[in-house]
Amino acid sequence: MSDKGLKKQLSPLNVWALAFGCIIGWGAFIMPGEIFLVKAGPLGMALAMLAAAVILIIISINYYYMIKRYPVAGGEFIYVNAIFGQKNAFICSWFLMLCYLSIVPLNATALALIFRTVLHNFFDFQFGFHYTIAGYDVYMGEVLLALTALCLFAWLSIRGVSVTGKFQTLLVMCLVGGIAVVSVAAILNPQTSWANFSPGFPPNIDNHLVAILSILAISPWAFVGFDTIPQAAEEFNFSPARSLFIMIIAILFGSAAYVALNMITIAILPSGFDNWVAYIAASKTASGLMTLPTFYSTYLLLGQAGLIALSVSVIAAILSGLLGFYMATSRLIFAMARDNVIPAVFSELHEKYKTPRNAILFILAVSVIAPFMGRTVLGWIVDMASLGAAVGYAYTSLVAYKYATDNDDTIVKVTGLLGFAFAVLFAILLLVPIPYFNISLGRESYFFLLVWTVMGYYFYRSRKGQD
Repeated sequence: MSDKGLKKQLSPLNVWALAFGCIIGWGAFIMPGEIFLVKAGPLGMALAMLAAAVILIIISINYYYMIKRYPVAGGEFIYVNAIFGQKNAFICSWFLMLCYLSIVPLNATALALIFRTVLHNFFDFQFGFHYTIAGYDVYMGEVLLALTALCLFAWLSIRGVSVTGKFQTLLVMCLVGGIAVVSVAAILNPQTSWANFSPGFPPNIDNHLVAILSILAISPWAFVGFDTIPQAAEEFNFSPARSLFIMIIAILFGSAAYVALNMITIAILPSGFDNWVAYIAASKTASGLMTLPTFYSTYLLLGQAGLIALSVSVIAAILSGLLGFYMATSRLIFAMARDNVIPAVFSELHEKYKTPRNAILFILAVSVIAPFMGRTVLGWIVDMASLGAAVGYAYTSLVAYKYATDNDDTIVKVTGLLGFAFAVLFAILLLVPIPYFNISLGRESYFFLLVWTVMGYYFYRSRKGQD
């Protein structure tokens, strides 16, 4: 591997920024009004995030256990290949690749949404030739914005991990700063009242445990990103032993950010509303900024300045996710190619920057198709991202359990079994429709899942036939 090694230039802060930037995206800013408060209320959501953090920390212990043994790019692919062979490694990586790859264009197209819904007074990208796909209006101006972001961040990713690591850290500082400013303003504002957070659970839901579980069930999607750390392990300029602390801090910061954005949403209620239940219900049929309760509440708190601060935070979240998943996806593809599971051309490194250039260009080539499809179709594909994350969690936990059994490590045997059980439960909730939870894949997502599975089967068979 000496001629195909990646440069060790990522500091602990860079790696934390990689993980946290991937965890918090556009969805974190809109889910309070669409999912979190509707399904669980402020107290139920906070308890669900606490439970999710505990579960993800358990799973992160399994990742840490394997990173110490295999501090190379590829993460799950390397771990599974070492214990369960190439076939299982390919299955794991194929679904994980779908998870990571689909989020790249999702972030790029989210840029248009922030201008469409919040910053349209500054610049409107809804211009040029347009058409409708699955009820979503696709404008050429928004397509060009997404394509520009995809190309720019592909170029940055090729330029070297030192550049991308520093830029990722800068973006995450903006992300954290924006949320912190608005959170402090909400706490200090005299109009903020603890009464605004009552009731703690939606009044139409009798079973509070079910309310908590309904949010806990989407935690693989909400926290996908901490598992990008193993993909960058070969580029650490520090001991892999520090990776567990970095993963835990990223998970805790992610959980805190979700709760903070939930709090901001109902810290001040607009005039005419006695409680958050009525406010969130009214936002569903409102027009203008009120359709985005988190942004509308920020406007009530700090006016236009607060709206700009939160918008900067959102844009930083989108761009950090775009850059982070470019890195994670390219390292996974690079590792698979280096082991000849996919064409070796993807393992070639840039002569100067030592980055997997061809893997990055492949991600760009696939991603530029998505903006023309519209957010609705892209959403059907991204809905499968949680399944890919669950597959990665399950395999890594199982591998950790196997290693721990061979080495008589009781703690990791327990975390391995627990991590595997949680991952399987997450997968069941995604694949099997269960009343109230309402997070199972839709028909369109099942169709794309079938297509992706068939593609993987024939691709693997064809590659094996060439050996």
